[in-house]
Amino acid sequence: MGNPPSIHALITFYLSEHPSIVGFRWSHTQSWGSTWSFLFSSISLYLLLSLSLSLLLRPLRRPLPLGPLPALHSLALSLLSATIFAGIFLSAAAEIRDTRWFWRRTKTPLEWLLCFPLGTRPSGRVFFWSYLYYLSRFLHMLTTILAILRRRRLLFFQVFNHSISAFTSFLWLEFSQSFQVLAILFTTLVYSLVYGYKFWTAIGFRGACFPFVLNCQIALLGCNVACHVGVFFLHFFFKGGCNGIGAWVFNSVLNGAVLLLFLNFYVRVYVFGKRERKIIHGDCARSSCPVLISGN
Repeated sequence: MGNPPSIHALITFYLSEHPSIVGFRWSHTQSWGSTWSFLFSSISLYLLLSLSLSLLLRPLRRPLPLGPLPALHSLALSLLSATIFAGIFLSAAAEIRDTRWFWRRTKTPLEWLLCFPLGTRPSGRVFFWSYLYYLSRFLHMLTTILAILRRRRLLFFQVFNHSISAFTSFLWLEFSQSFQVLAILFTTLVYSLVYGYKFWTAIGFRGACFPFVLNCQIALLGCNVACHVGVFFLHFFFKGGCNGIGAWVFNSVLNGAVLLLFLNFYVRVYVFGKRERKIIHGDCARSSCPVLISGN
């Protein structure tokens, strides 16, 4: 009788070697939520529900009691993000191991992470986790609904960011867009930390003495910009080109819009608004502050 598999072997199998993960294929007929009609209708419903709740609850003088729901939501997002991070990390390592023979003469592993070879299809390990990341965008939209129920302000930036995040993660799958592996790694790492911190403060523990959420946003923004520059140079100044570059260009324009909104938010709150800064810090600690990630 052989020895039982180690915990590391079990985690590796269930996160990167399971037949459902290895055999995944993005398909409009087999993958739930994979059609353009679903995408646009779900985003429209999210916008309509957010606006309607904001208008209906505006006359109320007291916030609605939600009990432990915000804390549980933050915990769920933190654990889900950590799972996706671990899954795509192990899956990317396995994909590099299994396919490096095909592209090793023209790319390094870092270049593969930034720039998929032309003709890459949305199937296999990393696209399974990209699909799960896409579905998780809709769970993140509940952050806006919870914020409205607690009578926080309905920020245009927050609604816009969640909508764009769902749209761009759909583009990653639809066009096998380059750069998505690193984008998901950075984003889920930040999400796991930010929502873990929000859970920590929501259950009564003391928050950090510095703007933790904002610092995570800035760090993610820096990684995002650096990776976009890397994709640009790999596609336009090196041979071979990157797969899904048209979607990447459109994605970059959307990210530019999110970046401008974030800079406007930062300047308005942290440069000119002392009173508003205190309000935002309190909201961030209790889970209604928007997180800057738009699909990258």
